[in-house]
Amino acid sequence: MIRFLIYGVRKPLAIKMIKLLDLILEKKLRVFDFDDTLVKSNSKVYVTNNGKKKTLTPGEFAIYNKKAGDEFDFSDFDKVIEPKKIKAMFRVFKNIYKASGSRRLTVLTARAAYKPVRKFLKDVGFNDVYVVALGDSNPKKKSDWIQGQIEKGYDNILFLDDSPKNVSAVKKLKQKYPNIKMDARVVKYD
Repeated sequence: MIRFLIYGVRKPLAIKMIKLLDLILEKKLRVFDFDDTLVKSNSKVYVTNNGKKKTLTPGEFAIYNKKAGDEFDFSDFDKVIEPKKIKAMFRVFKNIYKASGSRRLTVLTARAAYKPVRKFLKDVGFNDVYVVALGDSNPKKKSDWIQGQIEKGYDNILFLDDSPKNVSAVKKLKQKYPNIKMDARVVKYD
């Protein structure tokens, strides 16, 4: 049937049918960061350098420039401490969740443990969201994971993260995959 519609009609209509078919067959991936994108928590990153200890929020860590000799303690991220939804982003998340039909909704976090994030999402009514815990805050890790999804066939990607470094790393994939629809945005909130 589709072959007939594409090849059996005038050229302009055939082009429109091909574009419509592309939209129907498109594999959509929607990716949200967790800390300071969807949720504000009291989990902290502890940095020790030359005996001096410093405490950073996830937002502060997202823009922190690592120094030689820094040692990091991420143990707070083995749990979700006093989570508070970021209302504006949760509305976006909820809308995408409701319309998820052909979209894969994923929370991609630098945390090492996915279970506390999955439990939080289930507790607030989001049962079938993929949670991927990378166990690494290197922006390249998020970029590599998304590249892996592109290589699995995802061709329409939305990536939302509070870290400009993470967003920049993901945006670079557009150069390598120019035919992919990609929207990577830094999330800011008050």
